[in-house]
Amino acid sequence: MCGTCGCGDAAGPRIAVPHDHDAHDHPHPHDHLSPGGGTTITLEQKVLAKNDALAERNRNHLADHRIVAVNLMSSPGAGKTTLLERTIRDTAGRRAVSVIEGDQETLLDADRIRRTGCPVVQVNTGAGCHLDAAMTYRALTALAPPDRSLVFIENVGNLVCPALFDLGESAKVVIISVTEGTDKPCKYPHMFAVADLVVVNKVDLLPYVDFDLESCQAHVKAVNPGAGLIALSATTGDNVSSWYDWLAARG
Repeated sequence: MCGTCGCGDAAGPRIAVPHDHDAHDHPHPHDHLSPGGGTTITLEQKVLAKNDALAERNRNHLADHRIVAVNLMSSPGAGKTTLLERTIRDTAGRRAVSVIEGDQETLLDADRIRRTGCPVVQVNTGAGCHLDAAMTYRALTALAPPDRSLVFIENVGNLVCPALFDLGESAKVVIISVTEGTDKPCKYPHMFAVADLVVVNKVDLLPYVDFDLESCQAHVKAVNPGAGLIALSATTGDNVSSWYDWLAARG
C-alpha cells in the first residue's frame, strides 16, 4: 500500500507485455513498508526516501545507456495516449521508442500503443494511483529498451500523487486539455511545480470551450517559472512539431 496516500491493495502491481493475441498479466511480489508505529509524516518520509533511492538507481541505469525517459502525467482523458500514438507514428525511424503504460486495470492503452508497432509494457497498479520507482525498474527490466533510445512512461491518470514519486526519469511532462479549465495549475500546484514542460492539448476545441491560454500560461509561470509550455492538438496535429523539437533537444 502507498504509505503517502493510502492507495494500493494486497495483490500489488502487475507488469505485462501485450502480445498480438491474448495478453496475460504476470503477478509480481510488491514491496510493502510496515508503518512500525511511527507518525504519518515519518512514514511518508520513509516511503519517499526509499523511492528516491530506487529512482536514483533507475536514473544511473538510464544515463549509463544514454536512454531518455519522459514521465507523462495528467488527469484521465487529457490525451496522453493519443499524443503518444501520434508521436510514435510521426517520428518513426528517427529514434528507437518504447513505452511503459501505467493504469489501475486493463491493457487497453498498452494495446493501442502496441498497434503502432512500438514495444510496450503495461503496469497495472490495482488500487494504486501512481507509478513508483520500483514499478518503473521492473517495467524497464521487462521492456529492455536499447541504448540511446527514448522511453515514454505514461503515468496513472492523476494530478496529485504522481508528482511526489521520482521515477528516475529524464524529464517530467504534465498534459492538460482545454476542456479541463484554465485554473488547473492553481488547483494542483505541486504537479505543475515539478514539470519541465506543460503541454496544453486539444487546442482545436478552443472555439467551443471557456479556456484562456494566456491566463493558463500565467498560472503555470506563477507556480513554476522554469516550466516550458506548448499548446497543440494531438488529434489534428496542430503545433505537434514544437513537441517533437522539445523531445529532440532532450538528447
